[in-house]
Amino acid sequence: MAIFVALGSGSVVALLKRDQLFSCKYRVAFITVIPSRFSCTIGQWDSDEPVTRQELLKGIAGAHGLYCMLTDKIDEEILQAAGPNLKIISTLSVGFDHLSLDEIKKRGIRVGYTPDVLTAATAELTVALLLATSRRLMEAVEEVKNGGWSAWKPLWLCGFGLQESTVGIVGLGRIGLAIAERLKPFGVKRFLYTGRQPRPEPAAKVQAEYVPLNTLASQSDFIILSCSFTPDTQGMCNKDFFAKMKKTAILINSSRGAVVNQEDLYQALTTGQIAAAGMDVTVPEPLPTNHPLLSLKNCVVLPHIGSATYATRNAMSVLAANNLLAGLKGEPMPSELKM
Repeated sequence: MAIFVALGSGSVVALLKRDQLFSCKYRVAFITVIPSRFSCTIGQWDSDEPVTRQELLKGIAGAHGLYCMLTDKIDEEILQAAGPNLKIISTLSVGFDHLSLDEIKKRGIRVGYTPDVLTAATAELTVALLLATSRRLMEAVEEVKNGGWSAWKPLWLCGFGLQESTVGIVGLGRIGLAIAERLKPFGVKRFLYTGRQPRPEPAAKVQAEYVPLNTLASQSDFIILSCSFTPDTQGMCNKDFFAKMKKTAILINSSRGAVVNQEDLYQALTTGQIAAAGMDVTVPEPLPTNHPLLSLKNCVVLPHIGSATYATRNAMSVLAANNLLAGLKGEPMPSELKM
């Protein structure tokens, strides 16, 4: 039995020993010991940087299992290189748009992923990003550093508050609901949401109203993208979408970068069509330092840190390792993607 791990040795966290999973607190991901009764050879990418395409193609050849990240594009070429032995892919992510699911399903490969464990951390980060953007915190810090802070002025660095606002959430799934629950105590007056279909049970928890996307765009003071990346959501936030938004509205994206047309967003921000945007996800990642969005004061960009707490990354690592081990044993995975 062979496993290829597309994570660096400096990122070790999950230990499999005697069928038990041990967690090394405050470190990030991998498996160092397979149970003694489970004969297995482990190949590992020896760097904290994402595995190169060439090394992934070489390392996966003949492997029965793959432990990967969202930076690893697992497509037909990779699956061909793996050969018929590959039966399990465990990804250290809740998203799976880096996996060619049609090809994976065709080959009868099972997939493990890490939902739920990152819900709280991502919701917290989304709220932080919303507040940083709406209250212009990044601008304020720069003013302190560059000497722009002088006398108190009535309208200097004024932003937009959540009290009595309308918040629109695109995608009221686990994370979308967790965001709404955290925003409710701020005094939000009204929650709107949209998606493929109404979700009355979670919506009732925050008294959210299901509306069409266009209605959400036109009536929301804050729009939060927390949807899955699909052909339907790709480029969903484009010039037509921004034209429907209020000029005082703010867009927050913690889902996937490709949901937003960034060229159209830049135009909307520079022409005053919308007030501001906060992005934890972009296309590409990392965003080049000379990208036009980074020149704007009314756009806050973070480096995809939604799940970046020690506890969350640790829990993700443990779950991904458990998924891999269970799959290799032919047992049900703790979190298996249904295809």
